[in-house]
Amino acid sequence: MPHPYESLVNTIQVDDKTYKYFDIRKLGDGVAQLPTSVRILLECVTRSCDGFSVTKVDVENVLNWKTTATKVEVPFRPARVLMQDFTGVPAVVDLAAMRDCVSRLGGDPLKVNPLVPVDLVIDHSVQVDASRTPDALETNERIEFERNKERFTFLKWGSQAFENLTIVPPGNGIVHQVNLEYIAPVVFIDKEGYCYPDTLVGTDSHTTMINGLGCLGWGVGGIEAEAAMLGQASAMVLPSVVGMKLTGKLPAGSSATDLVLTITAILRKHGVVEKFVEFFGDGVTTLSLADRATISNMAPEYGATCGFFPVDDVTLKYLAQTGRSAHQIAVVKQVLTAMGMFGAVGSDVTFSETLELDISTVQPCIAGPKRPHDRVTVADQKNDFAKCLATDSGFKGFGVAADQRTNTCELKSGGETYKVGHGVVTIAAITSCTNTSNPSVLIAAGLVAKKALERGLLVPKYVKTSLSPGSQVVEAYLKNSGLLGALTEQGFAVAGFGCMTCIGNSGELNEGVGDALKAAGVLASAVLSGNFEARCTHRRW
Repeated sequence: MPHPYESLVNTIQVDDKTYKYFDIRKLGDGVAQLPTSVRILLECVTRSCDGFSVTKVDVENVLNWKTTATKVEVPFRPARVLMQDFTGVPAVVDLAAMRDCVSRLGGDPLKVNPLVPVDLVIDHSVQVDASRTPDALETNERIEFERNKERFTFLKWGSQAFENLTIVPPGNGIVHQVNLEYIAPVVFIDKEGYCYPDTLVGTDSHTTMINGLGCLGWGVGGIEAEAAMLGQASAMVLPSVVGMKLTGKLPAGSSATDLVLTITAILRKHGVVEKFVEFFGDGVTTLSLADRATISNMAPEYGATCGFFPVDDVTLKYLAQTGRSAHQIAVVKQVLTAMGMFGAVGSDVTFSETLELDISTVQPCIAGPKRPHDRVTVADQKNDFAKCLATDSGFKGFGVAADQRTNTCELKSGGETYKVGHGVVTIAAITSCTNTSNPSVLIAAGLVAKKALERGLLVPKYVKTSLSPGSQVVEAYLKNSGLLGALTEQGFAVAGFGCMTCIGNSGELNEGVGDALKAAGVLASAVLSGNFEARCTHRRW
């Protein structure tokens, strides 16, 4: 039976190979007015149309997005599925159970396999058991394998037993960074030679990070991910798209972290739940791919389904830097150009709503004290914390009685004694979420560590410090730049490559610290580069 939209199929020659693609521009002039993220949805629905689970009505609904957004559901069948080990193990267990059932019914169990490619990255099992020592990485990885021997044995079996399932072993980095650097093709090429934009769902909320690379994807629950893995389309409400225009350039002294916290505050105030956010404007071209990934990563914090950046020359540069083949990069550029999805959006594109930010106005800021989306400028941090002490317990309060706000205690560590008060930092973690995708931020951290050493400044020994990069590339460029030694001397030795402190795997505080703080009634704090709520928070010990 011919495809309902067979007339849209075009061919394209890239180097010595010929590929096919669905030219959605033939659907009408209205396609050029759609945001790039909606065009990707349109291509996906058009290509998936089978007259049964996906119909021509679905295609028309996406094509008429300006009038149908938020009013209709459309089926979404992603090109691939992404998992991490916490949420991926149950999926592999289910596959094994299906094979067992098929075998007992007399069928061929080897026919049970994912129908779309599934990548599972083991990154959530490692903890900061050891820190501040040169052998911290080796120690933590050894303990990780001891604790997870049965899980890892099962996953290794799964990687060999199932087709279309790739499992990245522990110690390689976090799922999102591995996805950025290695897995994502940006343009997918299937077995029949069709090319189409890369789309995915993942079993981690921060799957959205891949939108910084121009791949449309977001986090879903385990059942929805398994359905996608088995080739089923999931129904989604056709979203409205908030266009966020970025102008200007980040000023000296402000980082991508400051930018994403500013964007998060703006978008949360505006309200973007169940919406796409698509970034455009001259300011986008000034952002590195790492900066874009940082912004896309925090889509769950600003409440959007995703924060999308269209593919452009910055994307192609990153693909080259991360070792994608010249042929794949040529496929990405030529196919997306032919589909009208490469580069900046045109002036005729219509968004549901439009916001604007001059990024040259971004100031250094932090988040907290408890939630990653509560932005506080660095200049206001001291006053803000003092107010939080006096405010009733809540997201911005600790409810410390007036006569206890000057409490202090002595912490003994490494042969030294320190007198501390409320807000004392007991955990300082450069951890994998958000920031360790960004070389500029990490190199800045290394420079700060180096300059502090030159001035005789050291992190107090009672602080549990750790560096858990999202990628092995981080260790390489810090070492090559001569900055890893300074970080290690400050206590930030590499502790592991995975989601550690940012998901609550910080391990115990340094010996005696918790008991001393609890006895004195002193409020402790943690400072980290992650963006999860309640994984590592201020608390009364």
